[in-house]
Amino acid sequence: MKLFIKSGLLLALMSWPATAWSYPLDGYPYTGILRLEGFRLAQEGKVRGIKIPAGARLDSDQVDLRLGDRQEFEIPAPDPDFARAVEKYLGDDAERYAVAVLDLSDPDQPKYAEHNGNQRANVGSVGKLLVALGVFQALADIYPDDIDRRLNLLRTAIVTADHFIQTDHHNVPLWNTGAKMISYRPIQVGDRASLWTYLDWMLSASSNAAASLVIKELMLMVHFKDQYPPADEQALNFFSQTSKNDLKALLFRALQEPITRSGLDLEQLRQGSLFTWKGKQLVPGTTSYANPRELMRFMVKLEQGKLIDTFSSREIKRLIYMTQGRIRYASSPALYSAAVYYKSGSLYKCKAEPNFKCGKYEGNIVNRLASLAIVESPAAKRQLHYMVVVMSNVLRKNSAVAHQTLATRIHRLIESQHRGGKN
Repeated sequence: MKLFIKSGLLLALMSWPATAWSYPLDGYPYTGILRLEGFRLAQEGKVRGIKIPAGARLDSDQVDLRLGDRQEFEIPAPDPDFARAVEKYLGDDAERYAVAVLDLSDPDQPKYAEHNGNQRANVGSVGKLLVALGVFQALADIYPDDIDRRLNLLRTAIVTADHFIQTDHHNVPLWNTGAKMISYRPIQVGDRASLWTYLDWMLSASSNAAASLVIKELMLMVHFKDQYPPADEQALNFFSQTSKNDLKALLFRALQEPITRSGLDLEQLRQGSLFTWKGKQLVPGTTSYANPRELMRFMVKLEQGKLIDTFSSREIKRLIYMTQGRIRYASSPALYSAAVYYKSGSLYKCKAEPNFKCGKYEGNIVNRLASLAIVESPAAKRQLHYMVVVMSNVLRKNSAVAHQTLATRIHRLIESQHRGGKN
């Protein structure tokens, strides 16, 4: 979303991630997410579309959890040499970065580096991971002993776009069986698709409209429990007749209780609101934030299968497996043959300043960019396995390019520490 606001000489711009499609491309029969089949056929030349990087070609059964046999694993204390090597790459802007790197390539001798690891800030669309956590927690609460019924609900619950989507510029992919090309446009009022498709649009296309609709559905799941999904009219009546205070309390239960139930610290990691202005108007929320250390703990628990359960953790990981265009940190050429599980978010603001031209990711008041990645390299062999969180607020510099450069340097550093790690 971009929002242009003029007040005197002040120009403010807010932006969340560009397109970076996710989920393994063989996943259509399992999920019913139709665009996966369109993208798969594009790799065979049967549908017009781009060819994907080597690291994006894993099948669903190859996208799995890597710490399932290490349930007692905890992030180790920072390694001083490793931390200094990472910090060196930040240069003169080091104090405007908050970074965490966990190298699990040798799981018996993990290495951890951290710089400003407790520094808390808004991480934009990275918070959509917590929305996904809430959905899978609600599914587990409704059907605690029945994975098939959870899957069926994801496939068959139909979400209809309404005024909660207003407004969002992010395009989502649309494809119909037999079409020769995939089309792209923002979600429009009346668009109908499965809950799983909306989850995919939220995480892979980073659609704010999809995110607000998923949060709406999450609240309905928590309220109606095994009577979900309600009829459209029943859902509309619920939101129109429930007080704002009660909706705010329900939002807290739906979005924030799953964080503490998964053993994470709500004081360090929180998604507090919907992602569209209309959604925020309809359902009052609170502030959102994260820090590198708690986001790293989120990824470790994901790999252990501790975000609710193994099924939920695996599906969240698949939903962030990048299988199309790579952006920002993940666009580093060094990661071409790597499997990358990724989410990012940004916020930049500008004001008039002599000899300065405001640009995307180059704010001079605020220029925040957050990148979260799990890297397995090369994708099929996983000689290297590491996790990275980068949060920055470096003014007047292109933060997308800076994160891409940092990704290359961190990857080469980790390669250098492991014999046979070259890819």
